Amino acid sequence: MAGRAAAALDALKDCHLCPRNCGCDRTAGETGLCGGGRLARVASAGPHFGEESPLVGSRGSGTIFLSGCSLLCSFCQNYEISRSFEGGELKPEQLAEKMLGLRRRGCHNINFVSPTHFIPQILEALVPAAEAGLDLPLVYNCGGYESVETLRLLEGVFDIYMPDFKFWDNHYAGRFCGAGDYRERAMEALKEMHRQVGELQLDGRGIAYRGLIVRHLVMPNGIAGSREIMEFLAKEISPRTYVNVMDQYMPCGTAYSDPLVNRRVTATEYQIAVNWARQAGLKRLDAG
Repeated sequence: MAGRAAAALDALKDCHLCPRNCGCDRTAGETGLCGGGRLARVASAGPHFGEESPLVGSRGSGTIFLSGCSLLCSFCQNYEISRSFEGGELKPEQLAEKMLGLRRRGCHNINFVSPTHFIPQILEALVPAAEAGLDLPLVYNCGGYESVETLRLLEGVFDIYMPDFKFWDNHYAGRFCGAGDYRERAMEALKEMHRQVGELQLDGRGIAYRGLIVRHLVMPNGIAGSREIMEFLAKEISPRTYVNVMDQYMPCGTAYSDPLVNRRVTATEYQIAVNWARQAGLKRLDAG
């Protein structure tokens, strides 16, 4: 673990952790689009009961919300965290203590939300956390816009990957996330994640301990490309991929000013997306 942390930290000198490839020197105080510097910034940490049931169980998912983001969706439902950089910077030992505190509170896992831009800091903090007895499954909860090269640093470290697959059409990914190569990067990332951890595995209590969970947020006016995404997951990942087709979109951030996304999805729009998932052959849809 220490060796991987050192390699990842070295990458901060010319940051290319995500597909943005900003090239800034985060060890010297520079920040890229994500807003991240040398130390991890944490907005909050605590048991969370709003995640998928295999993560929540009876004692909650130990969720650590990291500030900033490498994707920065205009409609982000955690807009204050991703854009306003809420929270404080933590040294490795302090971040390790956050994890250990969640373990003491009985959480089933440690769930890092928006971890992409703080991978080196997480790896660095896992060294003292593991030495102090941290033994819970680690969840990588991300937006799907990932670098395969960076993900390979995490093989054998993270037990559960939980990416979004937000958009199929790069036009909309560019419009709402400034990521005109989103589809290709997400496809590559999901294939790598599945290679590392495989299909979702549950213990006797129904709690996840390893595998892939994919989230897909249904968007107004069909702009997310739900049908194509479901077909990709079934055909190129696995028909037994655990998928959460989500209906909770609401116009947050600057989405209110865009007539294409300034409303919630309708029940009909959501049901069409679920039907596409079933028609594609996906066998494991989250019960919601």
